[in-house]
Amino acid sequence: MKGFKTVNVFGTECTISISKYENGNTAIQLMDAEDGFPYAVASVNFDEKLPSGEVYIKDYSENQGIADILMKEKIISEPIGSRPTGHVVVNKHTLLI
Repeated sequence: MKGFKTVNVFGTECTISISKYENGNTAIQLMDAEDGFPYAVASVNFDEKLPSGEVYIKDYSENQGIADILMKEKIISEPIGSRPTGHVVVNKHTLLI
């Protein structure tokens, strides 16, 4: 897991950590910068194999607004696609870091 710059996420300073799910898709986890504990998982994994550098972002429920923060901090691009799942549509983005 690679740690990247620290950003403010809903009032908590977090380190953006990039890793891979078992199927090779990109995973983004937010770690509390103060104590290193997991704060939130920003990505969503599906069976669909994504091209390197593409990631689905969980921007609903407790994560609502996370995509805007990650786009503002230039961690991810504007949406490049989407996928319906359950009661929500999950946007796909390009990883910028």
